[in-house]
Amino acid sequence: MEIFRPFGFDKPLFLTMLALILIGLIMVFSSSGIMSSDRYDQPFHFFIHQIIGAGLGLILVVGILWVRKPFYQNANIIYALLLLTLFLLALSLIMPAVGKTNRWILFMGLRFQPSELAKISLILFFAYYLDRKKDKLDEPRTLIFPLAILFLFLLLIIKEPDYGTAMLLFLIAAIMLFLAGVRLKYFLALGIASIGFFAFYLFQASYRMDRVRAILSPTDDPQGASFQIIQSKLAVGSGGLFGVNIGQSSQKLFFLPCAHTDYIYAIVGEELGLLGTMVILLLFLVILWRGLLISWKAPNLFSQMAAAGITLALFLQAMLNISIVLGLGPPTGFPLPLISYGRSSLITTLFGIGILLHISQRKGSSRRKK
Repeated sequence: MEIFRPFGFDKPLFLTMLALILIGLIMVFSSSGIMSSDRYDQPFHFFIHQIIGAGLGLILVVGILWVRKPFYQNANIIYALLLLTLFLLALSLIMPAVGKTNRWILFMGLRFQPSELAKISLILFFAYYLDRKKDKLDEPRTLIFPLAILFLFLLLIIKEPDYGTAMLLFLIAAIMLFLAGVRLKYFLALGIASIGFFAFYLFQASYRMDRVRAILSPTDDPQGASFQIIQSKLAVGSGGLFGVNIGQSSQKLFFLPCAHTDYIYAIVGEELGLLGTMVILLLFLVILWRGLLISWKAPNLFSQMAAAGITLALFLQAMLNISIVLGLGPPTGFPLPLISYGRSSLITTLFGIGILLHISQRKGSSRRKK
């Protein structure tokens, strides 16, 4: 038995979400206005599309909160979402390439990135399966099916290619298995298999090795593989404590590639300074805190695992993006959740947060309400 509390969702998480969306809209406009004018003869192109994504995502959040039953816990919906994601991932591989990659579904002028949806569908699937098989997790055969699904996802995503997202999905799945109580001895076999899998695809593409070498020795190729790293550090470093002010970034003037997407945190550092970057970091720490608290109080194992998976996916992606911007990791194409430009990322992230907020409305009847 559980108690559903309408409008009893986690308010700090909801307000943190709104704060990050607002900061994101401001920074998307600031970082993309000049490029938008150059490409589309008007400065609001990316900003308008980001507002549309935020609007659709917030409508989705409100719709999820309005539904009383936890529809995301229904097996039919979970498997339908899983199959849809697999289909879209496979379809993207035969779509026309965008930027030499096949990461998007193109339809009637719109683009959607299935790997963003893969994060949510895989988390819900693992939460459902681990809850259903919680008494048999000590049997190796129990893990064959979810691991087969996981590696199928990884194979399709890495073929796009999107090496970073594949590694992130593997990390999230491994953490969920650990939290569910899977024995540590099974992680040895999983670790060996994953090292072989990722090493094979790492050495298969020379540009991936170039990015790794760029992190280790950024001065060796300043105009090539190390260019983004150097420009990103220049942007962050030039901001100082208080920044050069909104709209005054020089790196976004076609010096820093992907200034409105993967490297928007560098523009935050330049325009808002160390204080601005620390505020964003603090907001993501609030998401981690509130999300894990929701997971702790969740009424059943499925909800606990789903809440933990969504929270960790958000937080880990944010930390990986920030690490890359600061030159602590090779460029992998991670957007900064809720802040970077990208409708697919924004809508699916808000979908996940909507589920997280819905879980916070549900309490086990035997638990003491706080």
